[in-house]
Amino acid sequence: MADAPKDLAEFVRRLRAAGELVEIDAPVDADLEVAEVHRRVIAANGPALLFRNVRDRDFPLVTNLFGTRRRVEMAFGTEPLELVARAVALAQSELPPKPSRLWQERGLLSRLARLGPRTGRSGAVLEAAQSPARLDRLPALKTWARDGGPFLTLPLVLTAHPEHGGFNLGMYRGQVFGPDRLGLHAQIGKGAGFHLAAAEARGSALPVHVHLGGPPAAVLGAIAPLPENVPELLLTSFMLGSRTRMAKVPGSPLPVFADAEFCIVGRIEPGARRPEGPFGDHYGYYSEVHDYPEITVDKVLHRPGAIFPATVVGKPRQEDFYIGDYLQELLLPILPMVMPGVIDLWSYGETGYHSLAAAIVRERYARESMSTAFRILGEGQLSLTKFLLLTDGHVDLRDFRRTFEYVLERAELPGDLYLFGNLSMDSLDYAGPKINQGSKGVLVGLGEARRQLPAEFEGSPPPEVRRVVPFCRGVLCVETDDYASAPDLAPALALHEAFAKWPLVVLTDDAERAARSDQNFLWTTFTRFDPARDVVPSKVELIGTQAAYHPPLVIDARMKPWYPEELFCDAATAATVSGRWRDYFPNGGVEMGDSDQGHLD
Repeated sequence: MADAPKDLAEFVRRLRAAGELVEIDAPVDADLEVAEVHRRVIAANGPALLFRNVRDRDFPLVTNLFGTRRRVEMAFGTEPLELVARAVALAQSELPPKPSRLWQERGLLSRLARLGPRTGRSGAVLEAAQSPARLDRLPALKTWARDGGPFLTLPLVLTAHPEHGGFNLGMYRGQVFGPDRLGLHAQIGKGAGFHLAAAEARGSALPVHVHLGGPPAAVLGAIAPLPENVPELLLTSFMLGSRTRMAKVPGSPLPVFADAEFCIVGRIEPGARRPEGPFGDHYGYYSEVHDYPEITVDKVLHRPGAIFPATVVGKPRQEDFYIGDYLQELLLPILPMVMPGVIDLWSYGETGYHSLAAAIVRERYARESMSTAFRILGEGQLSLTKFLLLTDGHVDLRDFRRTFEYVLERAELPGDLYLFGNLSMDSLDYAGPKINQGSKGVLVGLGEARRQLPAEFEGSPPPEVRRVVPFCRGVLCVETDDYASAPDLAPALALHEAFAKWPLVVLTDDAERAARSDQNFLWTTFTRFDPARDVVPSKVELIGTQAAYHPPLVIDARMKPWYPEELFCDAATAATVSGRWRDYFPNGGVEMGDSDQGHLD
């Protein structure tokens, strides 16, 4: 396997040589049209797309760089997966390690010795500049009809803590407000948010560098759920297999990725906020308008012949899914070192990752599993997890259906369900009562099976129920009137005799759709409920002050009137793209997928 590409231009050359890139010469519009072309191509597992003629913009645009497992491995390599496992094994071996073992791992040690940035005075990104800045000449995309404007969707945002100077590399979308104004969706619970809070406490501006392009490995560094004080640039250089090339920027205290395509140089003044959004997000719904920091842009650096990278998010599976799964596989060997009670852990990309995770844990003493649950729910970005499944058995967590059955077979209901209300939540999850607020749930299923799960529904449902479809053993999808028409239906169904043998019943707007596949069930269920408000048992028993929840448990996963709407392409853009498909791909060979479905069935 070749080394990871050192910059975007090299990655594009490799994709072209491998037949993984299609170039589009027809003129296209960055406002909605490009995004719909992208969505239809990724829905059909199609190639990366290089748009050479974006109307009224000064640079070409590339999308769908990471839209298959193969292209993710071309971007990041498979070698790091093996190297991380070897590094963990070496760290866990006898101390001090024998000379023979060190010699055996000399290649790994050499790579570890090359971690971190190397800062010089030159770099391709420094060779040209927009001054004054003209963000409106960049091919930033408006991807959905209700979006508040064009957004940067693959930004590599570099900030430094104003007190100790530690860097944070994050990926925070940026809304283009004007030629020299850029929004930054930096949540307070993320690295740049912490840096901004510290700068504002001192009454000072926060310098910001927003990169586009550069080493593809930096994308992985930016989104990795690393502990707060672990530098993302270390992971970037580990993936590259060499020190990350950085360059000094005259007039700025921050360095720049020397091999970036673009770098937007600016600052956030104290208190600078602006309404940002709406934005069609990776949960498959819109995120709405909220105040976020605004960057004053001083200049835009770029390399000659720069290519502007972008992605499009929406209903699963999009590019973030393939990157996220690779990242989980990369970091999994490290987990037992950080959290000794964890044997395996998997977050489900079909739910936006934060909505559901499952873990295999150790249970060496009573309720050790819950100690591990609290550790998981308190660790970095894992703290955003809304619902957690725990078991101590041998099950492949990537097989969600089997994992769910395995836990339900072993859960001691009413005692193994824990619901925690009034907690902080992912700001993109609107199932809670307010932005950034919600609840969490933990369902534990340990030891030997306690029950045989029913597989076929044989009861007579009440007249309010239109359709009942089993998803898996023990789980029913039940279709009823919408939530606005029947908001109090869940308690009655939990008590109805037709469902008494089923440990879990999911109220849904379309039972056939929800039960059709694992990805459908994951998305339509776990993105649409708040555990403390929408999990309804047949009976709640107080044992002291501890609530015990008796089955069946009803999850009300119907769309609520206050939820943002599901993402669909607008009719005018859909008609334009359908009519122009041969213009984009005159030689054929690129299949048109269903963008409204994505990879849902």
